[in-house]
Amino acid sequence: MRCPFCNHMEDKVIDSRQSRDGDVIRRRRECLKCEGRFTSYERIENILPHVIKKDDRREPFDRQKILQGLEKACEKRPIGVEVREALVNRIEKNIQAVGEKEIPSSLIGEQVMDGLKEIDEVAYVRFASVYRQFKDIREFIQEIKEIAYNKKDT
Repeated sequence: MRCPFCNHMEDKVIDSRQSRDGDVIRRRRECLKCEGRFTSYERIENILPHVIKKDDRREPFDRQKILQGLEKACEKRPIGVEVREALVNRIEKNIQAVGEKEIPSSLIGEQVMDGLKEIDEVAYVRFASVYRQFKDIREFIQEIKEIAYNKKDT
């Protein structure tokens, strides 16, 4: 693994830990040249389906796109990186369980919204406003009313 500080190719592993669900291994490394320390993550590379976009384009599934969307939705909210990673891991597992070679992007978007609704209502509304492309303030207010109504029932 290349050192991010000096680009040297040799390092030693200082510590390895498995994630709670066992899907990811976190390794603390130390460069043998500059002694800089950095973290790497290992995960099994799964074969994921292609995503069918709204305009009918197809592209490979990209977990980074989901993480970027979550980062924007969760900006200035008390939601840690681990929580966002766990949500994306769950979505990835769900998508693999479908067992299809292609899936609509709406399937991913709905799963992101369902997850955000459980985690943080403000982040959910932020994501929904972009994902659902609210046309005016009335649609936005209607979404907030539905959240408030559903919260009363629980």
